[in-house]
Amino acid sequence: MSVQLPNGSTIEIAASYGDVTDIDALTNANPGVATVSASHSLTTGVFLEITSGWSRLTDKIVRAGTVAGNDVPLDEYNTADTTVYPSGQGVGTVREILTWTQLQQITEVTTDGGDQNFLTYQFLEGDAQKRIPTFKAPSGMSILVADDPTLAGYILASTANDDRLPRAVRITLPSASLILVNAYVTLNKTPRLTINELMAVQVTMSLLAEPVRYAV
Repeated sequence: MSVQLPNGSTIEIAASYGDVTDIDALTNANPGVATVSASHSLTTGVFLEITSGWSRLTDKIVRAGTVAGNDVPLDEYNTADTTVYPSGQGVGTVREILTWTQLQQITEVTTDGGDQNFLTYQFLEGDAQKRIPTFKAPSGMSILVADDPTLAGYILASTANDDRLPRAVRITLPSASLILVNAYVTLNKTPRLTINELMAVQVTMSLLAEPVRYAV
């Protein structure tokens, strides 16, 4: 059993990206291996935004494993199940995240959504209902940040709010474990004015896919 406190965690938003690189093939394996175009400049350990024909993979942020020529493993990401990841249908693109900017002065982080929905049914001859899991509600994070519009993280959140482009988000826990998400980032620029409390603004992150986690 292992538990930990979030104290000391950092949250960073992708500040710049490399060029889009085509995925010519993607294997059903553990980990999955992407064969990318010959002109790529990807190296081991970089973080990648993935678009893919596989709905369970697309829009996720993954780390590159040991790159060999044009083969880029998706570090620790298992694509072996051909029911979830149909053979030959995973091609798409990757984009390297070049730089990150920390969102500083965070006072509170809450999550919402992600609730499992169900189809409930009952047969005429039955005396009890049954249910089948269907879809999950959209997930998001709400982050309170002490108000300082001169900070780089605030400025980047403001830019993301205005251009409405998805950004990779990297959460580094005190253990050095990582949580990676891809999200729309928005910013409420009107600070909260509560007596005897820090002035704070709200940053929201609307997740495009489930998080990818890397333990130490």
